Amino acid sequence: MADGILYFPKGFKWGTASAAHQVEGNNTNSQWWAWEQLPGKIANGDKSGLACDWWNNAEADFDRMVDMGLNAHRLSIEWSRIEPRDGVFDEAAIERYRAILLGLRRRGIEPMVTLHHFSNPIWLEDRGGWIEEQVVVPRFARFVRKVVRSMGDLCDLWCTLNEPNIYALMGYLAYGRMPPGRSGEIDSTVAVVRNMLLAHGAAYQALHEEQALARVGIAHHMRLFQPLRPANPFDNVMSRVFGSVFNQGILDAVTKGRWNWLLRRGATTSARALRGTLDWIGLNYYSRERVSFAPRSPETLYGKIQFTPGAELSDFGYGEIHPDGMTPLIRKLAHFGLPIYITENGIPDADDDQRPGFLLQHLQALWRVTQFNWRISGYYHWSFVDNFEWGEGFRMKFGLYAMDPATQERTLRRSGMLMREIARTGPGGAISSAMVREYAPQLMATMFPGG
Repeated sequence: MADGILYFPKGFKWGTASAAHQVEGNNTNSQWWAWEQLPGKIANGDKSGLACDWWNNAEADFDRMVDMGLNAHRLSIEWSRIEPRDGVFDEAAIERYRAILLGLRRRGIEPMVTLHHFSNPIWLEDRGGWIEEQVVVPRFARFVRKVVRSMGDLCDLWCTLNEPNIYALMGYLAYGRMPPGRSGEIDSTVAVVRNMLLAHGAAYQALHEEQALARVGIAHHMRLFQPLRPANPFDNVMSRVFGSVFNQGILDAVTKGRWNWLLRRGATTSARALRGTLDWIGLNYYSRERVSFAPRSPETLYGKIQFTPGAELSDFGYGEIHPDGMTPLIRKLAHFGLPIYITENGIPDADDDQRPGFLLQHLQALWRVTQFNWRISGYYHWSFVDNFEWGEGFRMKFGLYAMDPATQERTLRRSGMLMREIARTGPGGAISSAMVREYAPQLMATMFPGG
């Protein structure tokens, strides 16, 4: 029986994503390192410690990426390493980052560099972090200029911010599970998102002034919000409100130069200068959520979020597996006419019994939209190797490679074998019916009917 094959476009980027604090190890100048030392902040009392030891030996995992057929990797530059004290730059740290980027380049792996991925220098946190516009925006721009002047010969694909909505939500509004660990502070949450977007605009300008061919974007975490009870008008309204707050507000700012109804709250600086500050857009997609009206919960904007009753969930109830949710979000982004990267997509799955199917279904959904001639440029799986998953410590396993944090031993998972086959098939990667039969035979009837 001949195999059915879904081919991705020639030149498609196949990569993985990481964040510096989660993989490098011993990042002692970060507010996250300080946060880890506080009792009860990290699951199981974990500390990042050596993490994945990338500061000493990232290159070993780069060799594994080559074996997997990957041609791209998204990584972050740690602000607290580059600028351990306000206005003082560490040239040795810069040289190590240059060696890391050169290591990727020499292996034929294109780096995408993220300039802020959840972690701040302690000195910035001590001055209010992202709440104080006049403190953080010019300093972030200064840091970005230093990075591009020091490493611009090795990278021209830049991601200014990772998930400003998640950073603000987890640290200031609903959960307090990230530093500084505050909750219920709507005004602070709004200020943080707004200041991060202003910093994005300043970084965009700095990058283009310093590097003529810079390609600058943002990694935006978006979720598909749908009403819990589709016939209930209040649930419908709340799902639209959550979509506006979580998804659309950031997009309006960086494409139209306009604060939405929530980001206007307390604003003293116009968003006008942010218009058009994207050369590409990144989508971090993990899950869909159902929304219901919660009249007694003003701290969550009168909405309650839950997963679809009976839905398949990943480890620890992290998210509902819903690959079709990616399509309407990509459709929204395609409206801007920019190249689109899936900058994160993955699942915590210690046993690796869900990840092969998760990967195949999400990539099939992605393949479909490539047939619409939408500008889908690449896919970055989260993550290459198990790492320090912020407040969840080492208990959440996202990696295509398993890692034992005590020994640093790596073991290729079946999902990693699958990714290797996908990335190495054809001129741009492909999914075949043979792969589905091998790694997730329960999906044959839906992915390759008749195969």
